[in-house]
Amino acid sequence: MTKRAMAMEQVKLYAMTCGWITMPYGFFMAGETGDLAIPVPCYLIEHPKGSVLFDTGLELPLQSKDPEVVKKSLGVFADLTTVNFVPGEDVAKRLEAFGVDPLKINYIINSHLHFDHCGGNACIPNARLVIQKREWEAAKNEENIENEIYAPRHYDLGHDRLEIDGEHDLFGDGSVVLIPSFGHTPGHQSLKVNVEGNEVVITADACYLKASLEKMTLPDAMVVNDAQGMLNNFKLFKQLKSKGAFVLYGHDPEQSKLLTDGSIRRISPETLAGL
Repeated sequence: MTKRAMAMEQVKLYAMTCGWITMPYGFFMAGETGDLAIPVPCYLIEHPKGSVLFDTGLELPLQSKDPEVVKKSLGVFADLTTVNFVPGEDVAKRLEAFGVDPLKINYIINSHLHFDHCGGNACIPNARLVIQKREWEAAKNEENIENEIYAPRHYDLGHDRLEIDGEHDLFGDGSVVLIPSFGHTPGHQSLKVNVEGNEVVITADACYLKASLEKMTLPDAMVVNDAQGMLNNFKLFKQLKSKGAFVLYGHDPEQSKLLTDGSIRRISPETLAGL
């Protein structure tokens, strides 16, 4: 067995849910009515060369019992969003309960820099942040910050930062590969992880729901930066799926229940076979 194959065999992928949020269903699939409760997922990857978090979930103030604190944290989303996020569900506490020290995580990969994907970055202070260069630029744009599309308190925290442009093989062995999936935001990225020979594609917000891909239905225009870009992502995910990849959607409540009860659970070939 080659060193590359051995490294891939040792890669472990874990899912966790770090709270739930409820928002208008139409946000996630244009044309739908009512509300939808969605999980806030994060993923842990253990690789012989380091530990990785893909997204970090919500910020700690959203656990407050004071509605004013929660409202301030949500900002422009306050009137549209209900949060169910209790102590013990944040990414750091999930890691600690699993026996992993949040201070020893090597890498944070943020799919993008919205509040439910990088809110836990502050709890992982020693990791290197791997982000698409164009996402970082969008998140530093003063107009975007004024409009509360981005909030620097979530991500501009002094982490050592690797800004990438397009596809990036994190460990150089094909086991953990960041793939550009621009559309939801200017620099959104998804992730491919090789789990014991199975290709797993973690879409994040490039594809919110299983039904989004099946029906090729975009989210509401309010949460789309580039509609054609998002459709191109859907086509890519369908293509990868047709070649045998397993697709993990950004906020799918039904699929989430097959991956984890909330706490950290390993995604094995058996888990994938049950999706």
